[in-house]
Order: sequence, then C-alpha cells, then structure tokens
Amino acid sequence: MGTVYLNGDFVDADQARISPMDRGFLLGDGVYEVIPVFNGVPFRLDEHLQRLARSLREVRLNDPHDGAGWRRLCQELVARNGGGHLSLYLQITRGVGATRDHGFPEPPVAPTVFMTTSPLAVPEPAADQPARTAGVAAITLDDIRWGRCDIKSVSLLANLLLRQQALDAGAAEAILIRQGQVTEGAASNVFLVRDGAIHTPPLSHHLLGGITRDLVIELCQEHGLPVRERPLQAAELADADEIWLSSSTRDVLPVTRLDGQPVGDGSPGDTWKTLANHYIGFKRHLCGLN
Repeated sequence: MGTVYLNGDFVDADQARISPMDRGFLLGDGVYEVIPVFNGVPFRLDEHLQRLARSLREVRLNDPHDGAGWRRLCQELVARNGGGHLSLYLQITRGVGATRDHGFPEPPVAPTVFMTTSPLAVPEPAADQPARTAGVAAITLDDIRWGRCDIKSVSLLANLLLRQQALDAGAAEAILIRQGQVTEGAASNVFLVRDGAIHTPPLSHHLLGGITRDLVIELCQEHGLPVRERPLQAAELADADEIWLSSSTRDVLPVTRLDGQPVGDGSPGDTWKTLANHYIGFKRHLCGLN
C-alpha cells in the first residue's frame, strides 16, 4: 500500500492510525489538495500550496508548515513511493477534539496532517494524445452544493452525489447550473468555445479556482488564443462549438456529448487540439517527459 505521512512520521499505509474523534472524520472539518506528479516532479506545486494556504485561512486553520516545509514533505513522500506518475493527496483537519462539537475546540488542538500517493487514475490524459481521444459525455445538473465552493473542503458529499448521478447516466462528469448560470463540474472546471473564442466562468464563491484552469488561461494568452472569463448562461452550452473540462488529474478533457446530444460535430474540436498540444508541450518541458 506504500508509505504515507501522518503527523510528523512516514509510515506504512496499513499502519497509519487516526482517532475516530478527529473532526475531519466526524464533521468534515478540514481541507485538502490533490497534486499530479509526473516523472517524480509535482506539477505546479507552488500554485497548489498557495491554494492550500488560502483554504486554510478561509476555514480559520493555522497552516502547519511554510512553503519550504510542504515542498520538502511532498518531495520526500514522492521519493519514498518510487516517483513516476502519481496523484499526491494532502489533507489537514482541525484535529482531535475532546467531544463532538460544532464549535472549534477551545483551547485549539493540533491539526491532523495526512499525505498519501496513488497511481494517477488516468495514466495518459486526453491532452497527451489529442489525435486519438474520442472525448467524453457529460450531463447538466442543478448545483446543489453549499455557498463556499471556492474552499477546497473535505466536505464533498454533494459533489459525490452529483458525480455518481452522471456515472449512473453513462457520463463522465456533471456540469453544474446555479440560477441559470454554469458554475463548474462536480470535480472540474468548465470551458466552452464559440466562433474560435474560449470562455470560462469567472472566479467566485460558487466555484473552485482550479490550478489547471489557471494554466489553460495562461497558455491561451501566451499563444494568442482568445480567452475570456465571464458569466456563462446554461443555454450557451447547447450552442457551443466545443466544451472542455479541466482538472489536476485529467488535464484538459473535451466533452463531445452533452445531455445525450453531440457537442459541435461530436468529436474533439480544433481549438481543443491546439490547446492540448500547447499543454503537453508545457508539461513535457516542466516535468522532463518524452
């Protein structure tokens, strides 16, 4: 099962123990990050750690490490698990309280810090093979989540229910609609393309500021692809030439069917293929991929 990090120690995964009184277990009181690792190199590590620090501030949890400390822990855990292509998971909870109580422990207790790795769920993301991917299906669903989706909280029950509803419908993802506007996917950010221009919803409390989302915008700007952050009406999805999903473990993924209907001509579009080539070029340079 590999090696994990728990509260200061690197231990075998089957030897790790967390109290049932931990507030992450009882109350979902914690935050997390998922960082892709390619060739042993954590991808966009500083950006992920900055988002982690923001999530901790928003839930009033002291950051147990500075940036240099987190980087050392990430690099050591990756090395202990053989490097290669991994998904690196970090979770910090408010710790073990004396009782189950909605109020924060007083005086404060030490946070629980847990880190683990696993093989990347998608060993060759679609953006790495733009000439061969067929894209995925998605469905639209009402966004039933809470009002602070910008915090990467471990409280993910609504996301799980939405994603499972998509899977039950034979789709890979649910694209979420709140008051007539697109927010994001159950576990991804959303882009659409119309007339060669790329659009994505602006940052707000209703969606997570995705690290891959930010990179897509950077690459579009660098390579002269017109990109705009603006509110997207749900009705625009039906008229889109292309729809993309972005996430740390799936890179940038084209949606070729939405609610049972083809997106564009039903195949990955030319704008996505152009962006995918820029994306894999960036990733190869940063992580030493062939």
